[in-house]
Amino acid sequence: MSLISFSSAQAATALRLPLYLSRVSAGFPSPADDYVDKGLDLNEYLITHPAATFFTVVSGESMEGEGIFDGDILVVNRALEAVDGDVVVAVINGELSCKLLDTKKRRLLSSHPDYPPIPVFEGAELVIEGVVPFSIRCHRDRHR
Repeated sequence: MSLISFSSAQAATALRLPLYLSRVSAGFPSPADDYVDKGLDLNEYLITHPAATFFTVVSGESMEGEGIFDGDILVVNRALEAVDGDVVVAVINGELSCKLLDTKKRRLLSSHPDYPPIPVFEGAELVIEGVVPFSIRCHRDRHR
């Protein structure tokens, strides 16, 4: 997996849109409520620390087991402390990657069986760029 970073300069712009609080069934259809309970600004929901947040685009398939697919946008928060099991964006020996953090065994994990764990040996240069609390996926071809 490789990552392509881009600016989050627009992240501080507020855009409040309707939020229907009733849940949408992904199984059997159910009648939807006809009212809006409140507004939702995705910036407020996804970005808790604007000055410490950036977005990046995923390239590759090594995190598909976590529901992160090629072309997804990751919300990366540098203000969160990375803990065991977190999805993180990290630099290991100069290579930027999105992986699961395994602090107990000192390694970075993919969530795809074709990608082996990356051990973090003593003296290896590991920099956690941030924790990935959210990912965003487009379900429609943007070019049609």
